Amino acid sequence: MGNERYLTAEDLYKMNWINDPAVSPASGAIAYVLKSVNEKHDGYRSHIRLLDAEGGESIPFTSGEADAAPAWSPDGSELAFLRKKDDKPQVWVMPARGGEARPVTALKHGAGAFKWSPDGRFLLVKGEAAAPGDAADQESSGEGTAKPLEEQIFDRLNFKADGRGLWNGRRTHLHLVDRATEACTRLTEGNFDVSAFAWSPDGARIAYSASVASERYPDPDLRLTGEVFVMDRAGGSATAITDGTLDIHSLAFTPDGERILLIAGDLGFGFATLDRIRLVPVTGGDVRVLFQELDVQLGHVAISDMRAGAGSPPLFSKDGRSVYLQLSRDGSVHIGRFALDGSSCEFVVAGEREIYQFDLTPEENIVFAAADPLQPGDLFRFDSSSSEERRLTRCNENLWSELALSVPESFTFQASDGWPIQGWLMKPNDFKEGAKVPAVLEIHGGPQAMYAHTFMLEFQLLTAAGFAVFYTNPRGGHGYGQSHVNTVRGDYGGRDYQDLMEAADYVLDAYPFIDASRLGVTGGSYGGFMTNWIVGHSNRFRAAVTQRSISNWISFYGVSDIGPMFTEDQIWGNPWDDLDKLWRHSPLAYVKHIDTPLLILHGEQDLRCPIEQGEQLFVALKRLGKQTQLIRFPGADHNLSRSGHPHLRTRRLHHIVRWFEEHIER
Repeated sequence: MGNERYLTAEDLYKMNWINDPAVSPASGAIAYVLKSVNEKHDGYRSHIRLLDAEGGESIPFTSGEADAAPAWSPDGSELAFLRKKDDKPQVWVMPARGGEARPVTALKHGAGAFKWSPDGRFLLVKGEAAAPGDAADQESSGEGTAKPLEEQIFDRLNFKADGRGLWNGRRTHLHLVDRATEACTRLTEGNFDVSAFAWSPDGARIAYSASVASERYPDPDLRLTGEVFVMDRAGGSATAITDGTLDIHSLAFTPDGERILLIAGDLGFGFATLDRIRLVPVTGGDVRVLFQELDVQLGHVAISDMRAGAGSPPLFSKDGRSVYLQLSRDGSVHIGRFALDGSSCEFVVAGEREIYQFDLTPEENIVFAAADPLQPGDLFRFDSSSSEERRLTRCNENLWSELALSVPESFTFQASDGWPIQGWLMKPNDFKEGAKVPAVLEIHGGPQAMYAHTFMLEFQLLTAAGFAVFYTNPRGGHGYGQSHVNTVRGDYGGRDYQDLMEAADYVLDAYPFIDASRLGVTGGSYGGFMTNWIVGHSNRFRAAVTQRSISNWISFYGVSDIGPMFTEDQIWGNPWDDLDKLWRHSPLAYVKHIDTPLLILHGEQDLRCPIEQGEQLFVALKRLGKQTQLIRFPGADHNLSRSGHPHLRTRRLHHIVRWFEEHIER
């Protein structure tokens, strides 16, 4: 090692993140979003940059503070993107040769996702609109007059959502923007939210998915499934072409325009169901399932503290016979190509890394954004003819040249029932042969997710502080097939707890330099639940940090934005019929047995695992005279660790390291 230093929490302020690569269909130029922390460290800025088709030096293309979601027009002459105007996101368009960008939407409540029509004449835009008969959309009367405080009346189950807050009385619908006249027409109406949407190849029709009220489903908020609807671009009624039994995550017309491809699950295993490729005729009828035997989760399910969302839509080959998709397997996210006749599938771009987004070039090469354990994300280009790969960006090169990082070592062990479990071990940065070191077990959230071959700032900070870090993908998570992910439904704290304890046993045996008397444990969300569960059932850990956790399934049912559906699907019960079951699976029930010093971290605005979950545990521990501390992060939702306020992200990291340093001798 030369003059490298160890990573610090404040290095977050110096990092750059690359997202949303978009390849011009004309020139092959690559537009992408570069995000960084602003100078005041109180937020982020993002702008769009350009690379030529072969890479080279990137140049800034836009100069906004929060530009995002670039998309080229079909002829490559313009680039559309999202930018705020009057504090609302709108779609802006800029000539490919540069110049002034101008807004092409003026939606009252702002624009969200959008797509160009195949001929470039229209934009299909998703945005909020008032629900029929709802007064929440009315402007305050009297210019300059302060609006008085008013009560909020809710009559629906889903009246709040993490990251968005309380329901504002509006629904998400589709709008059609005519580029020639700039006229904006609302296409969909009703008490439902449009989810995925797509253009037909000829631009004459539109497909979208939504969960709507029906005789079979009188309350859409109680549904876990939706339908696919098809309508004419000119408007009019929409026709449902599926039977409402599928949980639909994305959709696209096939290139021949005769079918709609769905990435969807049938909920045969509840929220743990693997998604499949499904094809449905555009006029409705039998749904064909492709690659039913493939025991792999389609899409991106990897966990990282570098980004809150990832994934790309299905993209079709030039000949229209195949579709490119991400798939998550064995701790990596790959790109696969799947024949639409079901004859073949292959991993096109693979490797031990997290491919979090991708796009196709006109020649059907692949431009993709990927992270690995030693870098948080850059752009790469895969040449389909030569199978050669080239790195296009090094967005953190200056910072990374200063740092010494710990390299994770992958391992697999056999659980007591013979099931293989994958994990990773990171040594402390200052590790010396013959030394005994403390270690921290990290547990991922979800649980339907997976740790991956990707960069984790939290882990690197712990190794910089002198701790080994080990983390695994126990049962309950994705990446290892249907049986693996379904095992813990109805058994939280059962087989998953065994897998984690056996992982600790394996690590202590396989890595004798780890001191069994100096172990810590931490995790967030489901990982927070499991941290709480572990310290209530074992004293093998000297210190623990629980983050945005669940402590009480009984109250979680009524306070979480997903409480009823998630609890019934994962714990198999509700408070009025199954009170004892919910309590048995609640870490709070075992609070008397907690002797491990426990730090509780929670965001004030977390609606996924509301802060009362942390408060209940804290109050009980304090009342029992246990060693604990509660730290509340103002304004923070469930995604604090990934995309929250930069200063609070660094404070959170400091507290995690501080707690383990205070309670585990190094």
